[in-house]
Amino acid sequence: MHREGQQKAEDTRFPWLWLLPGFLVVLGLVVWGIVVYPDLPDRVPQHFGSDGVDQYADKSVFSVFLPVLVPAGMLVVMAGTAYATLRMTPGSELPPGRSVSPFVNRPATRAGARRLARAQLFLAFCVGLTMAGACTAMWSTDPQHETATSQLLVLVLAPMAVGVGAVLLTALRDRAAPAAGRRAGPPTSG
Repeated sequence: MHREGQQKAEDTRFPWLWLLPGFLVVLGLVVWGIVVYPDLPDRVPQHFGSDGVDQYADKSVFSVFLPVLVPAGMLVVMAGTAYATLRMTPGSELPPGRSVSPFVNRPATRAGARRLARAQLFLAFCVGLTMAGACTAMWSTDPQHETATSQLLVLVLAPMAVGVGAVLLTALRDRAAPAAGRRAGPPTSG
Protein backbone atom coordinates (compact mmCIF):
# COMPACT_ATOMS: atom_id res chain seq x y z
CA MET A 1 0.00 0.00 0.00
CA HIS A 2 2.85 2.37 0.82
CA ARG A 3 4.39 1.69 -2.60
CA GLU A 4 1.13 2.63 -4.37
CA GLY A 5 0.98 5.94 -2.49
CA GLN A 6 4.61 6.67 -3.30
CA GLN A 7 4.03 5.84 -6.99
CA LYS A 8 0.96 8.11 -7.10
CA ALA A 9 3.00 10.97 -5.56
CA GLU A 10 5.71 10.47 -8.19
CA ASP A 11 3.12 10.34 -10.97
CA THR A 12 1.52 13.63 -9.88
CA ARG A 13 4.79 15.55 -9.41
CA PHE A 14 4.86 18.77 -11.42
CA PRO A 15 7.32 18.64 -14.37
CA TRP A 16 9.33 21.75 -13.42
CA LEU A 17 12.00 21.14 -16.05
CA TRP A 18 9.33 21.39 -18.75
CA LEU A 19 8.38 24.84 -17.42
CA LEU A 20 11.96 26.10 -17.69
CA PRO A 21 12.15 26.64 -21.52
CA GLY A 22 9.01 28.80 -21.53
CA PHE A 23 10.30 30.79 -18.58
CA LEU A 24 13.65 31.33 -20.30
CA VAL A 25 11.94 32.60 -23.46
CA VAL A 26 9.90 35.12 -21.43
CA LEU A 27 13.01 36.19 -19.54
CA GLY A 28 14.91 36.54 -22.82
CA LEU A 29 12.12 38.68 -24.28
CA VAL A 30 12.17 40.95 -21.22
CA VAL A 31 15.95 41.43 -21.46
CA TRP A 32 15.79 41.95 -25.23
CA GLY A 33 12.97 44.49 -24.86
CA ILE A 34 14.87 46.43 -22.20
CA VAL A 35 17.96 46.55 -24.42
CA VAL A 36 16.16 47.75 -27.57
CA TYR A 37 13.59 50.03 -25.93
CA PRO A 38 15.71 53.22 -25.94
CA ASP A 39 16.48 52.84 -29.67
CA LEU A 40 12.95 52.10 -30.88
CA PRO A 41 11.20 54.72 -33.03
CA ASP A 42 8.46 56.91 -31.56
CA ARG A 43 5.82 54.72 -33.23
CA VAL A 44 6.10 50.95 -33.08
CA PRO A 45 4.29 48.28 -35.15
CA GLN A 46 1.33 46.67 -33.40
CA HIS A 47 -0.38 44.64 -36.11
CA PHE A 48 0.57 43.01 -39.37
CA GLY A 49 -1.87 42.47 -42.22
CA SER A 50 -1.51 40.99 -45.68
CA ASP A 51 0.40 44.08 -46.87
CA GLY A 52 2.75 44.30 -43.89
CA VAL A 53 2.38 46.62 -40.91
CA ASP A 54 -1.12 48.07 -40.86
CA GLN A 55 -1.30 49.46 -37.34
CA TYR A 56 1.16 51.44 -35.24
CA ALA A 57 1.11 52.68 -31.64
CA ASP A 58 3.02 55.37 -29.83
CA LYS A 59 6.06 53.93 -28.09
CA SER A 60 5.27 53.16 -24.45
CA VAL A 61 6.24 50.44 -22.02
CA PHE A 62 2.85 48.81 -22.59
CA SER A 63 2.91 48.96 -26.40
CA VAL A 64 6.46 47.62 -26.56
CA PHE A 65 6.14 44.91 -23.89
CA LEU A 66 2.69 43.63 -24.87
CA PRO A 67 4.30 40.76 -26.83
CA VAL A 68 6.00 39.71 -23.57
CA LEU A 69 2.76 39.70 -21.58
CA VAL A 70 1.16 37.17 -23.94
CA PRO A 71 3.68 34.34 -23.41
CA ALA A 72 4.03 35.21 -19.72
CA GLY A 73 0.27 34.89 -19.26
CA MET A 74 0.15 31.75 -21.36
CA LEU A 75 2.91 30.21 -19.26
CA VAL A 76 0.93 30.87 -16.08
CA VAL A 77 -2.28 29.45 -17.59
CA MET A 78 -0.56 26.36 -19.01
CA ALA A 79 1.27 25.73 -15.72
CA GLY A 80 -2.12 25.87 -13.99
CA THR A 81 -3.72 23.47 -16.46
CA ALA A 82 -0.74 21.11 -16.24
CA TYR A 83 -1.04 21.13 -12.45
CA ALA A 84 -4.79 20.46 -12.66
CA THR A 85 -4.26 17.68 -15.21
CA LEU A 86 -1.84 15.92 -12.87
CA ARG A 87 -4.28 16.18 -9.95
CA MET A 88 -7.28 14.85 -11.89
CA THR A 89 -8.29 11.25 -11.24
CA PRO A 90 -7.55 9.36 -14.46
CA GLY A 91 -10.30 7.32 -16.09
CA SER A 92 -8.48 4.07 -15.29
CA GLU A 93 -8.77 4.83 -11.55
CA LEU A 94 -12.46 5.76 -11.48
CA PRO A 95 -14.69 3.38 -9.53
CA PRO A 96 -16.60 0.87 -11.69
CA GLY A 97 -19.87 2.26 -12.95
CA ARG A 98 -18.90 5.93 -12.56
CA SER A 99 -19.75 7.75 -15.73
CA VAL A 100 -17.19 9.98 -17.39
CA SER A 101 -18.42 13.43 -18.40
CA PRO A 102 -18.02 14.19 -22.10
CA PHE A 103 -17.20 17.79 -21.09
CA VAL A 104 -14.05 16.85 -19.17
CA ASN A 105 -11.04 15.65 -21.11
CA ARG A 106 -10.02 13.30 -18.31
CA PRO A 107 -6.68 11.55 -18.86
CA ALA A 108 -7.03 7.82 -19.31
CA THR A 109 -4.06 6.98 -17.09
CA ARG A 110 -1.52 8.70 -14.85
CA ALA A 111 1.08 8.26 -17.60
CA GLY A 112 -1.30 9.99 -20.01
CA ALA A 113 -1.75 12.84 -17.52
CA ARG A 114 2.03 13.27 -17.29
CA ARG A 115 2.36 13.35 -21.09
CA LEU A 116 -0.48 15.86 -21.40
CA ALA A 117 0.97 18.13 -18.67
CA ARG A 118 4.33 18.17 -20.46
CA ALA A 119 2.61 18.89 -23.80
CA GLN A 120 0.77 21.83 -22.23
CA LEU A 121 4.05 23.30 -20.96
CA PHE A 122 5.62 22.72 -24.37
CA LEU A 123 2.73 24.66 -25.94
CA ALA A 124 3.46 27.59 -23.61
CA PHE A 125 7.11 27.48 -24.77
CA CYS A 126 5.94 27.51 -28.41
CA VAL A 127 3.74 30.56 -27.73
CA GLY A 128 6.87 32.27 -26.40
CA LEU A 129 8.74 31.42 -29.59
CA THR A 130 5.80 32.72 -31.62
CA MET A 131 5.92 36.05 -29.81
CA ALA A 132 9.71 36.17 -30.16
CA GLY A 133 9.14 35.89 -33.91
CA ALA A 134 6.69 38.78 -33.77
CA CYS A 135 9.17 40.81 -31.74
CA THR A 136 11.78 40.53 -34.48
CA ALA A 137 9.53 42.71 -36.61
CA MET A 138 8.02 44.85 -33.87
CA TRP A 139 11.30 45.69 -32.16
CA SER A 140 13.39 46.41 -35.23
CA THR A 141 15.51 49.50 -34.63
CA ASP A 142 16.34 49.82 -38.34
CA PRO A 143 13.78 52.18 -39.94
CA GLN A 144 14.38 50.58 -43.36
CA HIS A 145 13.75 47.08 -42.03
CA GLU A 146 10.40 45.60 -42.91
CA THR A 147 9.89 41.90 -42.69
CA ALA A 148 7.85 40.48 -45.53
CA THR A 149 4.43 39.38 -44.33
CA SER A 150 4.89 35.87 -45.72
CA GLN A 151 8.18 35.47 -43.83
CA LEU A 152 6.62 36.85 -40.67
CA LEU A 153 3.64 34.53 -40.98
CA VAL A 154 5.88 31.46 -41.18
CA LEU A 155 8.14 32.76 -38.40
CA VAL A 156 5.17 33.38 -36.11
CA LEU A 157 2.88 30.47 -36.91
CA ALA A 158 5.37 27.60 -37.20
CA PRO A 159 6.15 27.30 -33.46
CA MET A 160 2.46 27.68 -32.58
CA ALA A 161 1.52 24.91 -35.03
CA VAL A 162 4.13 22.60 -33.52
CA GLY A 163 2.89 23.29 -29.97
CA VAL A 164 -0.78 22.83 -30.80
CA GLY A 165 0.07 19.68 -32.76
CA ALA A 166 1.93 18.25 -29.76
CA VAL A 167 -1.05 18.83 -27.47
CA LEU A 168 -3.52 17.38 -29.98
CA LEU A 169 -1.42 14.30 -30.68
CA THR A 170 -0.92 13.71 -26.97
CA ALA A 171 -4.64 14.06 -26.27
CA LEU A 172 -5.57 11.77 -29.18
CA ARG A 173 -3.04 9.18 -28.04
CA ASP A 174 -4.50 9.31 -24.55
CA ARG A 175 -8.07 9.16 -25.85
CA ALA A 176 -7.25 5.89 -27.64
CA ALA A 177 -6.02 4.38 -24.35
CA PRO A 178 -9.13 4.52 -22.10
CA ALA A 179 -10.64 1.24 -23.23
CA ALA A 180 -7.44 -0.66 -22.46
CA GLY A 181 -6.94 1.22 -19.17
CA ARG A 182 -10.45 0.47 -17.93
CA ARG A 183 -10.32 -3.22 -18.90
CA ALA A 184 -7.21 -3.71 -16.81
CA GLY A 185 -9.15 -3.04 -13.62
CA PRO A 186 -7.84 -1.51 -10.41
CA PRO A 187 -4.16 -1.85 -9.59
CA THR A 188 -3.28 -4.80 -7.43
CA SER A 189 -0.67 -4.82 -4.73
CA GLY A 190 2.07 -7.33 -5.29
